[in-house]
Amino acid sequence: MPRGAGKVIAQNKKANHDYFIEETYETGMVLQGTEIKSLRNGRANLKDAFARVQKGEVYLYNLHISPYEQGNRYNHDPLRSRKLLLHKREIDKLIGLTKEEGYALVPLKIYLKNGYAKLLLGLGRGKKKFDKREDLKKKEAKRDIERAFRDRQKE
Repeated sequence: MPRGAGKVIAQNKKANHDYFIEETYETGMVLQGTEIKSLRNGRANLKDAFARVQKGEVYLYNLHISPYEQGNRYNHDPLRSRKLLLHKREIDKLIGLTKEEGYALVPLKIYLKNGYAKLLLGLGRGKKKFDKREDLKKKEAKRDIERAFRDRQKE
């Protein structure tokens, strides 16, 4: 099964707009009791989430997993930091790369794979304003070409 395949729960659509994604890593997440049940219901938001390497481990911050409705007192803090599960050599590589100027660890999407919640983590380099404008121009040009081609096919 390729990376990022499975039932998608949440996606960070803004990530490709704000960053050049150079590498991706499939990570596991350390979750508490009712968090996986909330994820299976699709109750997650990656909008402001980011990852950081601390003391040789990778943590995910600001991932909002809504409390499970039937969880009562066993529910968790929706915005708590969560540890990500990576191989040691991957973490060592990320430590070196994130120390460089302009690189960040960006969560791209959360999905279920074989019953486990996985996170696709991207190593991104921040885009400048002119890069974003250039991407929008390319996207519009591609859309116009496809539209013209489609219209030509109808004739």
